[in-house]
Amino acid sequence: MRIRRTLSTLVAAGLVAGAGVALAPAASAAPTGTSSLAALLASDGDTFDRNWYDFDILDQAVGAVLAAKPTSPVAVLADGTVPLTAFVPTDRAFQLLAKDLTHRWYGTEEKVLTALAGAVGIDAIEQVLLYHVVAGATIDSGTALASDNAVLTTAQGGTFTVDVLSKRWGVVQLRDQDRNDVNPFLIRGKLDLNAGNVQIAHAITFVLRPADL
Repeated sequence: MRIRRTLSTLVAAGLVAGAGVALAPAASAAPTGTSSLAALLASDGDTFDRNWYDFDILDQAVGAVLAAKPTSPVAVLADGTVPLTAFVPTDRAFQLLAKDLTHRWYGTEEKVLTALAGAVGIDAIEQVLLYHVVAGATIDSGTALASDNAVLTTAQGGTFTVDVLSKRWGVVQLRDQDRNDVNPFLIRGKLDLNAGNVQIAHAITFVLRPADL
């Protein structure tokens, strides 16, 4: 499966319902920028590469969903005027998910996405992507650290919980709906991506699961 159309080139209409519960207020002024997360994801080029710690698989997965379902609500990621927070898995996170689901190890990013699409289908990929988006709230890392046990409602409709394990060291885990797998951590050094804009993202170590996958 070759996927070369990213979200930035597949902007479609659609609004995402659902917003997070109230969190501790951020210390900084509210962001006002309207640069979208789609632009951020596509900023390193419309291609797969050999860097497993960026977000090419996520970018291409969103593009694949919109190619198949042009009115999918994941298109909100291209509308920089809509406040949201995305928790974005690295390419390595998707590689580990593919290994878990198919019991095979894939050595390229393209093979990982092809394997995932074959294993669960585009509809399931869409739901997983939406489960990583909290619409209506720009949650910076400082706010997250002040929000232990906050339950966030996602654009998919499910929830996950913020578990601040160490505020001093900035260790935050997200507890999803799969009780049998390791929950992801926020990645220090890859937080507050797209800062200054109403759409913000934080990198995470594993893919969030809206159900027992």
